[in-house]
Amino acid sequence: MHYYGAVISRFTPDTCPKSTKLAPSPYTRPRIERNLMAPMKFLVKYFSEIAIKSKPVRRRFVSRLAANLRAVLQEIDPEVRIQRQFDRLLVETGQEDEKVLARMVQAMRCVSGITYILEVNVHPLPALEDIADFVLPVYAARLEGRHFAVRCKRSGIHPFTSIDVEREVGGALMLRGAPAGVRLVEPDVTVALEISKNTLYVIGKRHRGPGGYPVASLDPVLSLISGGFDSPVASYLTMKRGMRTHFLFFNLGGRDHEIGVKEIALFLWQKYGCNQRVLFISVPFEEVVAELLARIEDSQMGVILKRMMLRVADRLAQDLEIDALVTGECVAQVSSQTLRNLAVIDQVTERLVIRPLITTDKEEIVRMAAAIGTEQFAANMPEYCGVISVNPTTRARLGRVQAMEKNFDMAILDRAVAGARQTRIDRLAQEELEREEVEVLSVPLAGSTVIDIRHPDEVELCPLELPVPVLRIPFYELHNRGPALAAGTYMLYCGKGVMSRLHAGHLQGTTGLDIKVYAP
Repeated sequence: MHYYGAVISRFTPDTCPKSTKLAPSPYTRPRIERNLMAPMKFLVKYFSEIAIKSKPVRRRFVSRLAANLRAVLQEIDPEVRIQRQFDRLLVETGQEDEKVLARMVQAMRCVSGITYILEVNVHPLPALEDIADFVLPVYAARLEGRHFAVRCKRSGIHPFTSIDVEREVGGALMLRGAPAGVRLVEPDVTVALEISKNTLYVIGKRHRGPGGYPVASLDPVLSLISGGFDSPVASYLTMKRGMRTHFLFFNLGGRDHEIGVKEIALFLWQKYGCNQRVLFISVPFEEVVAELLARIEDSQMGVILKRMMLRVADRLAQDLEIDALVTGECVAQVSSQTLRNLAVIDQVTERLVIRPLITTDKEEIVRMAAAIGTEQFAANMPEYCGVISVNPTTRARLGRVQAMEKNFDMAILDRAVAGARQTRIDRLAQEELEREEVEVLSVPLAGSTVIDIRHPDEVELCPLELPVPVLRIPFYELHNRGPALAAGTYMLYCGKGVMSRLHAGHLQGTTGLDIKVYAP
């Protein structure tokens, strides 16, 4: 037994002092330093609830997760390889550029069904005394002047235990590195290793995933989305829980509001939707609002408007063979969302109405919106006028509501359903582009200004460098800042070319500027 192993083994998490400085060992044989860095790979750990499913269900969930990961990562590395293992996926890439690898990590962190993404170097399992040779290139610089602990997870049959590995590697790091010492409780650096049968995994970094189930592993839902704080978060939560989430928008506020909601739906789909085919459905509701204002008592308008929306959603869901609707409603947040009012609203449909935020505080919803990247959308959403009651009821009576609805011309609701536009979400941008006949170019024009409309997080990962001026205006700020642009030619750029196409036609139509799309 090595001297280091003997010293480390005397301490447990309960008895170990805050810092343990180990003296050099006369028994540890010197090693020749070698470059033993293997190509980068990633271990993707499933969400814990997937692992405990029955074998057929687990197989189905893992297959969907692997397909979702492949769809997301092939946009960054077309040659990426994904290998299924019992409790994880192994992602292999030939990419070495740090920026590309960072993009891959960021993409995987948005794929539901994942608990952790581990950056690993993978090696054939060496002899116990040689394991440290593969650990040093990864951790030596990180350990300088810092306290550390070694943690090893091992599966399979080996002539040594996990504790043997921790002792051996810890002793070698003390002798051949420059750490401050060993600290088994709350170390500055945890040296993480995994051993599986005949393979050694040296874990460089650990990234938290979103958890949940793989998107499209469960039944689809139709989410009513308005573009505020609540409904995008509710949509995200159903996506995270594995439901293929289609988007339904009731247009109460005209063209600007529709573009704003389209961009937030696109953002959610691009970041969390794993390229699943989903629909964006826009229903013209201005005539419905006008009829409510003319025919319905002021105090009942909010409840009856929601009932009209659910009626339309129910009919569209029936055509799409979708069993559940999703809303962003939260108990008592506004007058129409009291328990009594929600019960009256739900009477118009036998379909399940899912409300993921039903007991969530507004502050918590805003924090979730910030975490998933939709907070700025709500803050920059164009204002619109809907149905605003002066004295809204908080305790609607079903009989009274039904009596008032007899004054409503239901043919208007039929026209709204007939006027609904269903578009595959990945084709939304092309639809907007064709409306204004915007030109798409693969090179920037001389004398033009490129507007980088990507989310700031994307810009930080991969800054845009061009021989022409570049402005940074996130797409959710174009509504407000677009009209202030000076005359000239502007080319919109985004990573996938979708968001730029969505905004180019609208910006050209509303400002009269010469707008093009830069899509290299």
